[in-house]
Amino acid sequence: MHDTDNTATHWVFGYGSLIWNPGFAHVSAQQGLLKGAHRSLSIVSHHHRGTVEQPGLVFGLTRGGSCRGMVFEVADADWPQVYAYLQEREQVTAVYRDVMRPVHLADGRTIGALAFLVDERHEQFAGRLSLDQQLAMVRAGVGLSGRNIDYVLNTARHLRELGIRDRQLMALADLLAEDDAAVA
Repeated sequence: MHDTDNTATHWVFGYGSLIWNPGFAHVSAQQGLLKGAHRSLSIVSHHHRGTVEQPGLVFGLTRGGSCRGMVFEVADADWPQVYAYLQEREQVTAVYRDVMRPVHLADGRTIGALAFLVDERHEQFAGRLSLDQQLAMVRAGVGLSGRNIDYVLNTARHLRELGIRDRQLMALADLLAEDDAAVA
């Protein structure tokens, strides 16, 4: 993978909180489309957005469909530090498989990007949950990174700002926003 001046770069595909909080140095960012997996609120969170006693839910890339997100270009010199950061952030319980996948960039190129796909055999994979099940878990979840509600609403808000449609997420976010407004 090379950019136009032949300097080696690496790419990271973000589909959840990486969109609005990448937390690492990057030289560019643009929208991208990953085929073969879709964004789903399907991972039980015992760390970032919940606890073992009161789990929350976080996003995973689950087999099938496609997913629009943000793709971050990382300079080769920064890659070891960025990769280590992503391992620490995303692999707390090894619920993801970090894999290289082709991603179609908004500028027309197709590149290979690091993506974190859910390991569907992992005990924290919740599978397909109903809207009511998702609402209950997200409403109750609070972890080291804060309220689960904030995580879902921030992701939904940023997707809307980017013009990325995710009907299931937006339906959930609308209900959570109503809850949040009623509490405030």
